[in-house]
Amino acid sequence: MKNFITSIISLLALGATSWANTSEGDFLIKVTPQVKAQIMQSLSASNMGAKDLEFNEWIQVKVPAAQIAEFNQFRAEPPVGVLHIQPNYKIKIPSMLDQLNPQKLKMLQDNVDAAGPFDPVPEDNQPFPAQKSGGTGADQLFGSQWGMVDIGVEQAWNVTKGNPEIVVAVIDTGVDYTHEDLWDNMWQNPGEMGTDSNGNNKATNGIDDDNNGYVDDLVGWDFVSNDNKPYDFTTSTLEMLFGGGNPGHGTHCAGNVAARGDNGKGISGVAPFVKIMGVRFLSEKGQGTTAGAIQSIKYAVDNGAHVLSNSWGSEGEDADEQQNQALRDAIAYSETNGRLFIAAAGNGHQGVGYDNDSDAKPAFPASYNHDIIVSVAALDVNDALGAFSNWGQQSVDIGAPGVAVFSTTVNNNYSDTVLDFLGTKVTWDGTSMATPHVAGAAALYWSAHPEKTWREVKEALLHTAAPISALNGKSVSGGKLSAQRLLNQ
Repeated sequence: MKNFITSIISLLALGATSWANTSEGDFLIKVTPQVKAQIMQSLSASNMGAKDLEFNEWIQVKVPAAQIAEFNQFRAEPPVGVLHIQPNYKIKIPSMLDQLNPQKLKMLQDNVDAAGPFDPVPEDNQPFPAQKSGGTGADQLFGSQWGMVDIGVEQAWNVTKGNPEIVVAVIDTGVDYTHEDLWDNMWQNPGEMGTDSNGNNKATNGIDDDNNGYVDDLVGWDFVSNDNKPYDFTTSTLEMLFGGGNPGHGTHCAGNVAARGDNGKGISGVAPFVKIMGVRFLSEKGQGTTAGAIQSIKYAVDNGAHVLSNSWGSEGEDADEQQNQALRDAIAYSETNGRLFIAAAGNGHQGVGYDNDSDAKPAFPASYNHDIIVSVAALDVNDALGAFSNWGQQSVDIGAPGVAVFSTTVNNNYSDTVLDFLGTKVTWDGTSMATPHVAGAAALYWSAHPEKTWREVKEALLHTAAPISALNGKSVSGGKLSAQRLLNQ
């Protein structure tokens, strides 16, 4: 047994000092089912934290820094039954300030003390609303949504505004599910609804009523805090300027997918009557890990999401020989189960877009070769690629509105502006904003054609894209999303 443990330790050491894109000592190991229990026990006995991710026999392991040298000493002795080892790669959302040139950003930071009070951070442990917000009538701020008009949603809505049986998982920084324009469209887990045998509210009874491994997961799950409230916690303006952070990224994305339509409030999403599942694995700093990503994808798939909206990624995070096999496995799981995976094509390097086909560090997971992925570039109101947007004739599928996008923000707000500060304005720009437009369109099409397979939905999205010169030779479809053409083909 001692030699077995030593072999485990040696394998964990592989590249421990060279993997820069993960926390030191944080690894993922894939094993065969036959040795999983034994390896878990051995890791625990070796003073290492081992967590079963309950997906494809992946284990997360935390290795104490004091043992790194010992691991490297035995790196060539992997035990039988270990199939793959990799770092627990960091995953993030791009900073909304990346579009600023360094001089302008420094000016903001140097003068921040004169700016006065900063935005509050929402209180922790956000409650679920007691009832739906209701309301009828036109969406008052729809005129501010240039992207919705551009893709022809009003013409598409003559066919359908979405089936509430269709669910889109917004896998992100969370969703402000208390928002007046989102709560009515939040997915509510049927297995956690109603009352239990004792007459208690199943949503808050502290019991995993549907036996899915998550207690009281009414609207989704938070894999950062490991609780049932996947709320979108923001950071202050100060923190965004000095350390990066989340300005309400997931909530903005959710509004583009499925803000409630015809409720007399705010805006409308592309699919205003489908459901939003909130899945949080990115923190208020906009940071997460592969472990959180694969757990989130599995949760969304297992709990019935039809479309997964993924406005996150990394720049060449598996460019080394090890590769992010865990994330690839999770996307393959999505494909096996027929859940369309919409992914942001990436916001370039320091705000300058590049070709995902040829660059040494293409954006992942959008550039993986899984057929289930729809990779999305960002366009402005003039059908030009956003200066930050990546492209790729083979690896990027379609474009969608992604510059100065107006949508829901936390605390019942709406905006197309992240920051208007000391004379500098930063708008909601990014392939992150383009991605939920396509996710919403896929949900809208599936609402009208529930018999279609994921492959047929993807083909319809690309086949009906409106040709534009900016994407000619720079994407698979050569065009931008057209909800009008998609629903009226």
